Amino acid sequence: MKKALKWLAAAVAAVVALVGGAAAWIALAPLPRYPVEKVEFPVDVTPERVARGRKTVEMLCAACHLDTAIGALTGKRMPDLPPRFGESWSLNVTADPVKGIGSWTDGEIAYLLRTGVARDGRYTPPWMIKTPNLSDEDLRDVIAFLRSDDPLVRARDVDDRESRPSFLTRLLCRVAFGPLPWPREPIVAPPPEDEVAYGRYLVTGRWQCFTCHSADFATVDDLQPERSAGYLGGGNGMPDVTGRVVYTSNLTPDAETGIGAWTLDQFRRALVEGVGPNNRAVQYPMVPYRLLTDTEVEAMFAYLRTVPPIRNEVPQAEAPLVADDSSRGRQVYYAYGCNGCHGDTGLGQWDLRGAPARYPTDEELIAYIKHPEKAQPGVAMPTWDGVIGEDEYAPLAAYIRSLARADAPASDAGS
Repeated sequence: MKKALKWLAAAVAAVVALVGGAAAWIALAPLPRYPVEKVEFPVDVTPERVARGRKTVEMLCAACHLDTAIGALTGKRMPDLPPRFGESWSLNVTADPVKGIGSWTDGEIAYLLRTGVARDGRYTPPWMIKTPNLSDEDLRDVIAFLRSDDPLVRARDVDDRESRPSFLTRLLCRVAFGPLPWPREPIVAPPPEDEVAYGRYLVTGRWQCFTCHSADFATVDDLQPERSAGYLGGGNGMPDVTGRVVYTSNLTPDAETGIGAWTLDQFRRALVEGVGPNNRAVQYPMVPYRLLTDTEVEAMFAYLRTVPPIRNEVPQAEAPLVADDSSRGRQVYYAYGCNGCHGDTGLGQWDLRGAPARYPTDEELIAYIKHPEKAQPGVAMPTWDGVIGEDEYAPLAAYIRSLARADAPASDAGS
């Protein structure tokens, strides 16, 4: 009996040592590398392709890669990545031949976007979007834009910054996620006339709505989106720039917890203007997608009404704490979640501190806040007209001006 116990103890110790060693290896080893298949994916750079590609890049890539301080896709820290995945910095994807992707071939760019594997074999972490269902034509448009002389992708000598994947991310890259197959047949988008099929393509292939709006990034299925846990049911917690967790909305047609009771006009307003049926603005990381056409919005709405409803009461983000003695403008700033995009000091995903110089009078600044899309078509900022109270604009404008002052008192400079 004693001998058997000794053997059992030794076996347990061996297993513990093996598991511990494996965990230590996963924690310290770099992300996997894989063989790279050389593919041909020629792209003709035409003005029409560049224009279409710019729209896709602005909606699909810019949120992660655009450094607003530089005005180019040079990469930045991704604040909306849940902390359990580590710290992520997106990469420089401008045309710089050394610091960016200027020396990559069309096939190498396509292979990365399709499979998740870079030309040197490195596997990109789960937070990097993969596009296995994007049509060949839309993918060619993206690459054409990346080849253009547009200011967003013009060569910039900016070094990449190193991400720090967590143990969970490293584990997922070993046991759950891996390279996606390079397609053996052409991928063709359904025609817009086939409204539901086209809407599905937009939601799962082109705009990738399902990745954020399903249950968890860790259980997203890029290749077969409908197999993602909680497909389109929302509840995926994502931090804003202050670290406050905002949960993605339920997009299934459940009448009580999803969008089953929404009208098409309500859906369009939420998606394009950034204001929901409750007359509340969407919260970052969600932003308005002003470049969507009516045809696209209608197709997406038609498709979403066909997916299986999920009853999921998504938690509301905790309201930010603001001291009772704060200025009225600061209270308004936090009440409407301005800090979610602009941070506590005006310097967040978008730098608010230069707004007073661009709009020198209160009338001009308030007009911009009410309708930013009139000054900047495509801007990722909600239409606040009718949402913020008329008596709240003046104190809000005064508070925004205080953020631009170098001598702003601590009580007015955010927390």
